[in-house]
Amino acid sequence: MPARPRTLRTLCLTAAALSAALVAVLSAPAHAATPIEAAKALAAPGVPGANDWSCRPTAAHPRPVILVHGTFANGSVNWLTAAPALAARGYCVFALTYGEVSGVPVLRAVAPVADSAAQLSTFVTGVLAATDSAQVDIVGHSQGGMMPRYYLRFLGGAAKVHSLVGLAPSNHGTTLDGLAALASSFPGALDLLNAGCPACVDQMVGSALLTRLNAGGDTVPGVSYTVIATKYDEVVTPYGTQFLSGSGVRNVTVQNLCPVDISEHAAMAFDPVVLHEVENALDPAHATTTTCASHG
Repeated sequence: MPARPRTLRTLCLTAAALSAALVAVLSAPAHAATPIEAAKALAAPGVPGANDWSCRPTAAHPRPVILVHGTFANGSVNWLTAAPALAARGYCVFALTYGEVSGVPVLRAVAPVADSAAQLSTFVTGVLAATDSAQVDIVGHSQGGMMPRYYLRFLGGAAKVHSLVGLAPSNHGTTLDGLAALASSFPGALDLLNAGCPACVDQMVGSALLTRLNAGGDTVPGVSYTVIATKYDEVVTPYGTQFLSGSGVRNVTVQNLCPVDISEHAAMAFDPVVLHEVENALDPAHATTTTCASHG
């Protein structure tokens, strides 16, 4: 007996639904990354003392520390001194590499700051899940000290971050001369700067990103901020533009701690005087006076 029209219509709709479901299954990723797996994909390789995903914070150091590198650099080279020093103090330390642009070899932290902040968000979420923690502390160098502020203000990071420590951060921007000085330290970076570097544009004084970021105040409630700057910074100039204003802020000039310290912009990530002050910022209850003899 011929099928009734309604039966035929039902069969056709069922077949179409099954076909669509099959296409969706076949086109879906084979495995959706968990937050921890997504964070591991961003982890910087070969950083001594960092990215031990089995590490669990202690009562003495209850929050994992995330290290965020600067423009043109990567997590593997930026934190060779700080990561093992903090790990030796008992911190769970994690370092990422962010800001890759398709077609640009080697150089990182060159993508738009907003995109890099989204990667930081992914990394923080994974670290919190892996360590079973409620908050992290962030230590960032150069762009790595400024970019997390975008995450705090616009991507929900304020609830997940206890402290942000910026080393020579580009909080209020730098000049083209400053970016050129930084680029000269990285082979190929000057060509990239001339050809187009989204993160460089974002970090120039008066950029749309910095204008939006700093509108309404430099800080967000609930986060502790420390900025550590050097008078000899040749990249983010004048160095006083690195400082933040607002509640919960401590601004530090290295030469006020050690007058003979001549560290410039890049050296801030390796200076033992700076590292001691970082440790004070991470654990203010046990802070000790930082002098020229201090070490991490």
